[in-house]
Amino acid sequence: MDRLTLQNKSHSQEVLEMLYEDVERRLATSISGACPVDVALNLLTLCHAQSCGKCVPCRIGLQQLASMIRAILDGKGEASDLERIEELAMVIMDTADCVIGAEAAKQVFLGVRGFASDYLSHIMTGHCSGDFKQAIPCVSACPANVDIPGYIALVEAERYEDAIRLIRKDNPFPTVCAYICENPCEAHCRRNIIDSAVNIRGIKKAAVDYAGDVPAPMPENKTNKRVAVIGGGPAGLTAAYYLRLMGHQVTIFEKRTQLGGMLRYGIPSYRLPREKLDSDIYTILSLGVQVKTSFEVGRQLSMEDLKQSFDALYISIGTHAGKQLGILGEDARGVYSAVTMLRQIGDGQMPNFSGMKVAVIGGGNVAMDCARTAVRLGAERVSCVYRRRQEDMTALAEEIEGAVAEGVILETLQAPVAIETNEDDSAVALIVQPQMISYVDRGGRPKPTEASLSEKRIPADIVLIAVGQAIEPLKGDHAADKMNGSRIQTDAAGRVGNLSGVFAGGDCVTGPETVIKAIAAGKTAAANIDSYLGYEHQITSEIAIPQPHLINRPPCGRSTIAHRHAAERKNDFSSIVCEMSEREIKQETSRCLRCDCYGYGSFKGGRQVKW
Repeated sequence: MDRLTLQNKSHSQEVLEMLYEDVERRLATSISGACPVDVALNLLTLCHAQSCGKCVPCRIGLQQLASMIRAILDGKGEASDLERIEELAMVIMDTADCVIGAEAAKQVFLGVRGFASDYLSHIMTGHCSGDFKQAIPCVSACPANVDIPGYIALVEAERYEDAIRLIRKDNPFPTVCAYICENPCEAHCRRNIIDSAVNIRGIKKAAVDYAGDVPAPMPENKTNKRVAVIGGGPAGLTAAYYLRLMGHQVTIFEKRTQLGGMLRYGIPSYRLPREKLDSDIYTILSLGVQVKTSFEVGRQLSMEDLKQSFDALYISIGTHAGKQLGILGEDARGVYSAVTMLRQIGDGQMPNFSGMKVAVIGGGNVAMDCARTAVRLGAERVSCVYRRRQEDMTALAEEIEGAVAEGVILETLQAPVAIETNEDDSAVALIVQPQMISYVDRGGRPKPTEASLSEKRIPADIVLIAVGQAIEPLKGDHAADKMNGSRIQTDAAGRVGNLSGVFAGGDCVTGPETVIKAIAAGKTAAANIDSYLGYEHQITSEIAIPQPHLINRPPCGRSTIAHRHAAERKNDFSSIVCEMSEREIKQETSRCLRCDCYGYGSFKGGRQVKW
């Protein structure tokens, strides 16, 4: 008899693995609209199926937890059951022999703590609280709640101008987002259940490419109310756009010489061509928004003066100040903040890095932008130094891949400790301490810790620090002083403390975030400022959306937007993206499953035609 044999997968094992993959895809595409108690029970049941049954906490405890949650879903639970569930989950977490039982109980414990209101709603009313407003996955995942299935259907019907008008109902930056949005909508696209997410950003870009110039809608009648917007970035411009559509008079006060905020002063033109940014800004200003550039509130006009001259204020000053590392040599010549360099480039002041060695410190999108910009400025060698692993970088994967393709060297697991200088106090090298990965921190990422290796020297004539951003303090008076700090504190509506009529939003409230979240902040502020001024204007869309085709949706590969070859694009600041062909657009739009008409939530959420 043979001692060992090769084990080939049986048909049943292959099918089971396929089913597990289907479950994984469905979990990945699930949204907050699903009943969290029901989801918790199903996850617990799945975990219990993996148990060997050897220890009592896992074999009996998980089964008991499932029975208690099922009773609540069946309308047989009591409020006291929540305390019993929590206590039992804690016991299992502490006593289970293996991770299967302990982690399953942890899921239940976190759920009881995290959505207790839904448990109580089932106990008291027989159903979950149902406090979600939008259950279409892609729309729910979009911070601005853009009608994504709607504009995809319009692009499929070749109604490109209507697609732009529909996008502008919730987002006045269709062109900008077609180039740089991080497309969180795709993460929950139900097409992932079949094959892969619809290329939503690519379809938006197709609409922009084919629509041409689409004028903004006409504003409502004048209200004679005046709103001051401090900061002309995406949040401020968005608020100005919708407030102007509502009939209010809006004046933007911008500290820089041009509008756009971090869109202009933080994102290089190879990612966002300036003419594309300017086209969206022009549409916003065409409504009659007044602008004062090179105007610093607090220095040229106090906050108190603005409060007296305007009926409401919206502060969206962004995060334009770079953070420091606090290491030796940080004040040497050749050491710059990443945001400072990108700001200069935004104003057309291009530094010359020809033949220089550049080290960029950081692992986010700003760091990638700096590294790829340095390549285009002629640097001989560009290193991106990061104290964690590549997979821990917060930059988009496509940005990291693009940087590597263009010749950027990733120096991961290297913690900067000092900047070496010469006799002229100019940077000549970055000294780093090699790291190793260790225990996971509260944010869910493994922490780096010092490895028992000698320090390393990375030659660098230029050091760019991209480790975070902060707001530039407002100057002037008591009202400004109340808002200074690392972030401006607001409530959920965007109101600033007890300062009547003062609202804030965007990066100055949340810290550095994505452009679509800044747009969402501006949209939210516009609605709440309108209510504060005594109105209830509605932003509507009367565009007829094509009905879905009752056809099969077979598995189909995803069409992606091609990029210019790295060897070509790294030599200039022209746009790196190419256009999709008409055939690619037609195929990609046909992949949409039209969750606005089918699937869970289409009746509960459905299309929101106004806000």
